[in-house]
Amino acid sequence: MTADIKKLERHYLPQDLTISSWEVIEPFFKELLQREIDSKQELEKWLKDMSELEAAINEDVCWRQIQMTCDTANKALEESFNFFCLEIQPKIQPYAFELNKKLLNSPFTKELDHDKYFTYLRSIRKSIELFREENVPIESEIAVLQQKYGMITGQMSVEVEGKTYTLQQAAKFFESHNRALREEVFKKIAERRYQDKDKLNDLFTQLISKRNQQALNAGFKNYRDFKFKQLGRFDYVKEDTFRFHESVKLHVLPLVNKIHAYKKEKLKVDRLRPWDMEAEAEGTQPLTPFTTVTELLDKTIEVFTKLRPFFGDCLRKMNEMKHLDLESRKGKAPGGYNMPLAETGAPFIFMNAAKSMHDVTTIVHEGGHAIQSFLTHNLELSSFKDYPMEIAEVASMAMELFSMDYWDVYFDDPDELRRAKEHQLERVIILFPWIAVIDKFQHWIYENPEHTLEERSKKWMEIFNEFAGDVIDYTGLEKYLENGWQKQLHLYEVPFYYIEYGIAQLGAIGLWKQFKENPEKALDNYVNALSLGGTKTLPELYKAAGLKFDFSSENIKSLMEFVNVELEKVQH
Repeated sequence: MTADIKKLERHYLPQDLTISSWEVIEPFFKELLQREIDSKQELEKWLKDMSELEAAINEDVCWRQIQMTCDTANKALEESFNFFCLEIQPKIQPYAFELNKKLLNSPFTKELDHDKYFTYLRSIRKSIELFREENVPIESEIAVLQQKYGMITGQMSVEVEGKTYTLQQAAKFFESHNRALREEVFKKIAERRYQDKDKLNDLFTQLISKRNQQALNAGFKNYRDFKFKQLGRFDYVKEDTFRFHESVKLHVLPLVNKIHAYKKEKLKVDRLRPWDMEAEAEGTQPLTPFTTVTELLDKTIEVFTKLRPFFGDCLRKMNEMKHLDLESRKGKAPGGYNMPLAETGAPFIFMNAAKSMHDVTTIVHEGGHAIQSFLTHNLELSSFKDYPMEIAEVASMAMELFSMDYWDVYFDDPDELRRAKEHQLERVIILFPWIAVIDKFQHWIYENPEHTLEERSKKWMEIFNEFAGDVIDYTGLEKYLENGWQKQLHLYEVPFYYIEYGIAQLGAIGLWKQFKENPEKALDNYVNALSLGGTKTLPELYKAAGLKFDFSSENIKSLMEFVNVELEKVQH
């Protein structure tokens, strides 16, 4: 297996086609719509030509988004992205709808290989069911509004000890032994977010209104029900997610309380405060896995290579192609992502490294996504690479756990290595309640789209407190907590995409359990499952990974017990 990825050859589009306007690509949509299809072979050729057009368009808009998030202060880059959303995307959708109908109405569609095309055709049927002409302009407006979140938050910075830091960089101070400094930085970050709370509330209100209208137009009672269908959640229903919330309370929250109590004891503090969570006991230095982003990348390539040479080659190839932007800086959008590039194949990793342990988990996480992009590049149709997020996040989260066996690359000192593993396993457990909070909040938001700002804050606090545990003391921070949801970009940019992290974390733990017993077999299962892209159903993809698609209370309990045992092994 090699990561020597090659850009897809164009057979239908001109090699030098650049998408500068709608007029450049409209003739290809017209030709595909008008083309006579007289055999199964001609239908498959038509599908490949359509896939080529989709890949070129997808890559174009992805580059616009990458460039804009790398430099949110550059108005021209923002305008380029908005131009696509407002002038090109709305004109594509009616054609896409007609092309989907043409496919399903073709007498040769029933001759296509059922196993190969089942999930693809299921997705096409779903798109036809959901399409409404009146939603086209609304979707364009939503796409533009969503990007405003990065524009607002990308400009946020704080001053600490006479220097200016992005919020990501300032978070490094939470590892300081100086508790007063940690508190000062926490409050400065909270205050900076608080300054823009009205802007972010207003933006969210606009998004809720437009999303709700979209759902009503498509004949749904609310946006949640519409979005479940749009996301292709064929294998579970909203009631399953409600059970997930309750299972987290029952089986995970006690472990979170235990972790927090252990932290309080280590720090020897009367009250554990939110700014204490990343700190170590006096005399224990903060973990320093790297000093420069070059070193972070080199070490991660080494870790990936030790797991499988192919994994390391993927990151090496991306670096050669300049498909990485790792360092935090002012004017850069927050967060991290792996952006698949449909034609080129080698994706783009974006993150905000600030020299902390969190950066290691981020690059390893996004690196897992990147590996899936490489593994699916040569699938026949662009749509075959459209894999469900519940397996995409297994790719990233399992990589966080697999890679721990080689974290000595980041940490020479055995005690630092032990602490890094302890940090990771604590994070695996602590993540679940936050996933439940964000997911439960979204259900309420879209079931009650006409709510007031006061009701929004009240409901957020109610759900937050339900999962907050009983160890961390938030006294005096209520005004900041009420808008705590605003730091979660998914609420703005990818609504209802969050429960996937919980479902996938269970899959990742299951794969890690396999890895502890037989590393090569687990990695084979991992590669086999990811290579299938979206060509199989979720239960089938999990089966290919040697897993059962199961986020029942019993499975959560069993896997949490396993992680807890592994955590106890690395705790003092």
